Amino acid sequence: APAMLQFLQCKTFGCHQLPEGWIVVAAGNPPEYNRSVRDFDIVTLDRVRRMDLEADFSVWKEYAYSRQVHNAILTYLDLKKDHFYQIETTVDGKRFATPRGWEDLSQLIQVYESLGKKADRDVVGQYLQHPKIAKDFANYLDLYKKYQTDYDVDAVVQGNVKPSSIDRIQKASFDEKLSVINLLIS
Repeated sequence: APAMLQFLQCKTFGCHQLPEGWIVVAAGNPPEYNRSVRDFDIVTLDRVRRMDLEADFSVWKEYAYSRQVHNAILTYLDLKKDHFYQIETTVDGKRFATPRGWEDLSQLIQVYESLGKKADRDVVGQYLQHPKIAKDFANYLDLYKKYQTDYDVDAVVQGNVKPSSIDRIQKASFDEKLSVINLLIS
């Protein structure tokens, strides 16, 4: 606490001084999500401006596109926005799905695809530590891969569309149409 107070008041940390005109910005998690966190005392709080932020899928989605998050994750979350960020405490412990978990899972799926491996429910559950969401996404990922094969997306992108694929997509459910469209876009 004394080091933090010195830093906030004098813009120094030990013998190191912040350059003139610099503003200090810090981010952290609230105590309910991190046991090692302590609340600031009044003296410290009086020298900072606290902003509580909420997870926002539409904002994260823009970020996700720039980071090339796997399209299966983006299409799934478009359909199930409430699965984007959930933290629950149950008698069995904490269950959660977070933006960081989705991004990390995306990277793993991309590596698995490059190796010809399949990300199954157990693997998904290591990143989405909310069993219901992990199971649901793993099932969606299987369907996503199936549509990629069934509709021969690579051939469609090359301009070789089979009449049977057109007929099939016309009769497909909304979720299936959305998944196929997003496969084509990606």
